[in-house]
Amino acid sequence: MVQLGLVVAQFNKERPITREMEKRGREAAREREADIVATLEVPGSYDTPLAADRLACHEDVDAVAVVGAIIEGDTDHDRVIADAAARGLTDVSLDRDTPVAFGVTGPGMTQDEAAARVDYGATAVHSAIDMAEELDSL
Repeated sequence: MVQLGLVVAQFNKERPITREMEKRGREAAREREADIVATLEVPGSYDTPLAADRLACHEDVDAVAVVGAIIEGDTDHDRVIADAAARGLTDVSLDRDTPVAFGVTGPGMTQDEAAARVDYGATAVHSAIDMAEELDSL
């Protein structure tokens, strides 16, 4: 059975986008009979790499799924955040030799577009499980 760490960016939790993403991710884990052994909530998507790194250090974590939503603002700040998060999470995966699934939507999304993509929570969990199982078979 795959054991997962889950990182949830909270920046859009009041809208309930990230809460719904987390819920869908947890449902996907149950469907796949995977255990979420640890969850870290962080302020925003920019903060996810450090949390993913901490979870990836735990011996009982086979993979990490990260969920968040980056909504477009009045500046290019959303693109900066998305690029930094993606780069940081890739580095964690490679440095820790642990799958880190990227379930962060955006940048450039409106509120409605983000709400329509809450299934990325499940997608990230499925990806993390698939990668952990595939790498375990080597």
